[in-house]
Amino acid sequence: MNSIKTFLKTLGPGLLFASMAIGTSHLVLSTKAGAQYGWVMVIPIILANVFKYPFFEFGVRYTHLTNKTLIEGYLNRGKGYLWFYAAITLITTFTILAALYTVTAGLFINLFKVSGELTSYVALGLFVFISALLIVGRYAFLENSLKLVVSILFMALIVTTTLVIFKGQVAPVADFSPTPIFNEAGILFLIGLMGWMPTTVEASSWVSLWSIEKWRDKAGKPSFKQSLQEFNTGYVVTGLLAIFFLVIGWFTLYGTQTELSGNAVIFADQVVNLFTTHIGSWAYVFIAISAFATMFSTCMTAHDAVARVSLDIIDLLFPKTTLSGKKGPFALAIAVLALVNFVVITAFSANMGDLVALATFVSFVVAPVIGYMNLKNVMSDDLPEAHRPKKWLQWLTYAGIVFLSLFSLVYFWMVVSP
Repeated sequence: MNSIKTFLKTLGPGLLFASMAIGTSHLVLSTKAGAQYGWVMVIPIILANVFKYPFFEFGVRYTHLTNKTLIEGYLNRGKGYLWFYAAITLITTFTILAALYTVTAGLFINLFKVSGELTSYVALGLFVFISALLIVGRYAFLENSLKLVVSILFMALIVTTTLVIFKGQVAPVADFSPTPIFNEAGILFLIGLMGWMPTTVEASSWVSLWSIEKWRDKAGKPSFKQSLQEFNTGYVVTGLLAIFFLVIGWFTLYGTQTELSGNAVIFADQVVNLFTTHIGSWAYVFIAISAFATMFSTCMTAHDAVARVSLDIIDLLFPKTTLSGKKGPFALAIAVLALVNFVVITAFSANMGDLVALATFVSFVVAPVIGYMNLKNVMSDDLPEAHRPKKWLQWLTYAGIVFLSLFSLVYFWMVVSP
């Protein structure tokens, strides 16, 4: 009983990681993977989760053993590392949040049957509401609220997946032929799926910053073993949920030749209806609220993380500034991010497909580079030799870098070839 209480007390960064990861990569891409390509897409989902694991684990390892963020580690390796990460953060600032809020707005419109093309206005309302929650509640509210949300969501998806499997796979249409995976469209989808599965690699520094914030808010910090256990639990939950969404898409849409829309509102309607058509109309509210809660919690965690990362980068690039950890600059960063991404959403006319494609492409291409940067951090003199990654974890890191790099090269070859 005491060990359970201790574990629940350490819940925080890993929980936030899970909450942030189960958004677009799961609800959108995993569902679409199962719907279009069937069970075979479980292979790239598992590969992405396995090969990316060291990149995220290093964020927990480095921060716990040095009391510094991964971003500080980049600066210790050289200012060029930090400038590179700053450029990636700038790109994600204009893509990730906009994509997440667009999907969430579409689900809100679907859930509450809002009429008209109001996606950008609903997104604005979400920006205002979530910004207020983050500014007033800060990290403590974020952690405590997500303990409830993620628990309910996990149970809801177990129930939904079980019901879908129990009912059986939908019958395919006449003369159905499987969608090819290894053509241009299929490979591009694979790159998008693995780019955000379980989430973007640059989010490894987000876990690092959340750890620092948790220790600041709470008395003391857990042991290194406890920190890794907490993160690993969140990581495993993230992988399981991805497979749940894939199974749901596979059992309810594969073989029907239904194409999921790139428009946020239409997509939301399709997702909710594919559940209710297969399970029953009685499940509509249950499913719609679960989907909305998924994206709402993801918006909260990503918005909080990008604000913290931005302030940390500014402090490190311009040492005379001291913005991190202060309420005023944090509130301003939250508000600026909301305004900037509302403009992006308006400019893209709520076309979720374009936003997600851009965000996932950038994440996929830079993933091996950031993975290498994280490895440099944990293999440096910043860490005692006894606490550096074991050989198997180092080799898994190199394998992940090679795996992701090869796919990036394939993508560039497809772009430049006539």
